[in-house]
Amino acid sequence: MRGPLSFCLGVILLFHASFLASPYDGPLYDSSAYTKCKVQPEEPLYNGGILKNQALDVHPIVGDNGNTDYWPAFVLQNLTQGTIYCFSSESNLKGGEGNIWPGWVQINGASSAHVRTSLMTEHKIYNCIGTVVAKYGCWSFLKGGFELTSSSNFSLLYFQNSNDRNINISIASASLHPFTKEHWRRNQQNKINSERKRAVTVHVSDGHGDKLQGAEIMAKQVSKDFPFGSAIAKTILGNVPYQNWFVERFNAVVFENELKWEATEPKPGQINYTTSDQMLEFVRANQIVARGHNIFWEDPKYIPEWVRNLTGLELQSAVSSRIESLMSKYKEEFIHWDISNEMLHYDFYEQRLGPNATLHFFETVHEADPLVTLFMNEFNVVETCSDENSTVDVYIERMRELKEGGVEMDGIGLEGHFTVPNLALMRAVLDKLATLGLPIWLTEVDVSSKLDQETQAIYLEEVLREGFSHSSVHGIMMWTALHPNGCYQMCLTDNDFNNLPAGNVVDKLLKEWQTGPEQGQTDEHGAYSFYGFLGEYQVTVTYGNRSVNSTFSLCKSDETRHFNIQL
Repeated sequence: MRGPLSFCLGVILLFHASFLASPYDGPLYDSSAYTKCKVQPEEPLYNGGILKNQALDVHPIVGDNGNTDYWPAFVLQNLTQGTIYCFSSESNLKGGEGNIWPGWVQINGASSAHVRTSLMTEHKIYNCIGTVVAKYGCWSFLKGGFELTSSSNFSLLYFQNSNDRNINISIASASLHPFTKEHWRRNQQNKINSERKRAVTVHVSDGHGDKLQGAEIMAKQVSKDFPFGSAIAKTILGNVPYQNWFVERFNAVVFENELKWEATEPKPGQINYTTSDQMLEFVRANQIVARGHNIFWEDPKYIPEWVRNLTGLELQSAVSSRIESLMSKYKEEFIHWDISNEMLHYDFYEQRLGPNATLHFFETVHEADPLVTLFMNEFNVVETCSDENSTVDVYIERMRELKEGGVEMDGIGLEGHFTVPNLALMRAVLDKLATLGLPIWLTEVDVSSKLDQETQAIYLEEVLREGFSHSSVHGIMMWTALHPNGCYQMCLTDNDFNNLPAGNVVDKLLKEWQTGPEQGQTDEHGAYSFYGFLGEYQVTVTYGNRSVNSTFSLCKSDETRHFNIQL
């Protein structure tokens, strides 16, 4: 298990939230983020933290190609195992001699470049703890962080072009701020209390409007506002124990494979929605919301073989028929559609149909089902920054390109297939994506099967808490559909529905993120107040031999919800 501290890396970081359960006077996380280049860098987050007044120097670094180059770096002393370090800086690509400032990022020698921040300790190299696509002539914001597996007396925090191109990198407003694990958790709880809960006051009076002191209040949350669920497969059909286990826990679902083109039309014209129809019947019967996954998958491995052999007009006709078939069958059935899955890593359709193919997919789906939320869905955005195909800036740039082309882009899908999560980086990525003002969903969360079940559970809890505590995350789905031979990477239960360690974590969090039951008596003002998680509530009020049942909703608001009951 990891130690008690963590560090976040960022050029500018700031966090503020009110802790409703108890006062908190520790360091506050700064969620500031920027996704557009600026003429001048902002002030450093945390006033620079432990980098305040520290000079940036140039050090020889062995690159990925084996060559030694000189890159700007900070020398760090006495970094502590288990501390979460939050880092931010701004970079710039600029002409002339590349002067170096502590802070944002600027480059010279290219119009744009991937600038990667890495950490070299006495024991290990952390290859990527933050990245930014820096543009020439302006300052770009880099935000990330790290947590050490062992303490280090001497470390180098350095910046380099990720492909070792010969460019000059300038840094300004750099910041490095440490958080203990306790401080990190308290900051999470602050955000949960302020974003996922709301104050409610129940007022009780008699038929004449006189307030009643001493009335007994019993409030019970009967449904949750936040969508939290899992993938399911056709294995749930006819499996009553599986269905009962699922419905007792989750209010959202996604079909693992049953809506994919390969499943619904394995041969041209042989369209079969029988399985997905049956799964939708289960969804409707239990009042669960469902994500549509997916219309197209750009990875050729998962495209029907007959489609892979098509070109030109034949392929265009096939994709048009695919959209028309799905939309006519399932219009308004799904809350989301993943339109072109993993298109930052693969581009099968654009290679064959031209650069506007994806734009056409989004436009056509929106015209057919204008109320559904359309998503990009991608891996290695929050999991790591080492994958240049899907860094946070690449994701944002692709979304902007589609929007400029006229796409109705409504949602940000982050798969979340983790091995060892970097919580500081995950939060930094969410902060940058949040600047777009769109709902973020963690769509396929799991932890690698390369780890033992206990470690999977530890990391799963960290990821779920990080997602639930971020105000821009609107839902979380786990990729834990159960099959006779197990799950994709991580199962919550065995085949007899006995919890595995990951399942214990989920049950613990489900209980923690639900109100009540809440019991008490009205005060001298005839009122009873509490903080409740957002969702639907049943309330029973008893006074003497009189009793009334009612319901109310807690929706997101900074104002107290006032609810009146008359006896």
